[in-house]
Amino acid sequence: MVILITGDTHTGKTLLAQRLLEKYKYPYLSIDHLKMGLIRSGQTSLSPESPDSALTDFLWPVVREIVKTCVENGQNLIVEGCYIPFGWEKDFADDYLPYIDYVCLILSEKYIRRNFENIIRHENIIEKRQSTDVTIDNMIRINNYNLGQCISRKYKYVLIDEYYRIDIDKI
Repeated sequence: MVILITGDTHTGKTLLAQRLLEKYKYPYLSIDHLKMGLIRSGQTSLSPESPDSALTDFLWPVVREIVKTCVENGQNLIVEGCYIPFGWEKDFADDYLPYIDYVCLILSEKYIRRNFENIIRHENIIEKRQSTDVTIDNMIRINNYNLGQCISRKYKYVLIDEYYRIDIDKI
């Protein structure tokens, strides 16, 4: 089984991947680690500050083929990151899809407004981040967009609204 975990920055993708690793012993791949490895090794002229769309266009074909390889080999893997495009399922033949699970983590506007300082304070809970320039308005805009995409595409998502709780057994 391959589990794809996506969502906006600061939604807890890496934390969820870490908890799934601890419970199910599935290894996980951080797309951010892949991004930085490719950037630092000179395999791309992109940078961490490049537009998300350019990074997705560059990274997704590599991640997609890693997922296909895991499915073909009967291996388990958790893949987490912002660079999983909506419409991802169109890149896989129908016989792959039963072995791929997808979930998008979404923070509600209410949650973001009530907890923005805590969101920023906990941004280093799993990984040490460089300084971030996350704003409330941008976070609300992207999470609302992601929610709309998940609803219209009938994707599985977790909406964090009142409290930050994710039941990993439902993932």
